[in-house]
Amino acid sequence: MNKIRTRSRSLLAAALSVGLLSVAGHGMAAMQANEPEEKNAESTQPVSDTWITTKVKADLLATENVSGLDIKVETVNGVVTLTGAVANQAQKDKAMEVARNIEGVTRVDDSGLTLASR
Repeated sequence: MNKIRTRSRSLLAAALSVGLLSVAGHGMAAMQANEPEEKNAESTQPVSDTWITTKVKADLLATENVSGLDIKVETVNGVVTLTGAVANQAQKDKAMEVARNIEGVTRVDDSGLTLASR
C-alpha cells in the first residue's frame, strides 16, 4: 500500500511540474514577443504567486513523510499560507522547510496547519 501511495505522489508531482513548466513556457513566450531580446540579462520579473503555489504544492507532494495531499497552499504577495492537518510536528516542520526554500517566498504562515488527532 505504501508503494502505491509513493507512486501516486510521484505521478501527481510530475503532473504538477509539467503544468508549471507549461505555464512558465507560455509566460516566457509572451514576454519574448513583447520585448527586444537581450543576451545574458538578469530577469527583473517577480515570481508570480501562482507559480509559487504550484511549486510548493508539487514539492510537498514529492517530499517523503509529508502529507502533501492534506496540505492546502495559498500565496499572496510571496507570503505562503499552509493549512490542513499533518500527522506530527516533524511533518509540520518539513512542510515549512519545503515552502521556505522556494524562490520568491518571502514568508511562510503555518498557523493553519494542525496536528491530526489519532
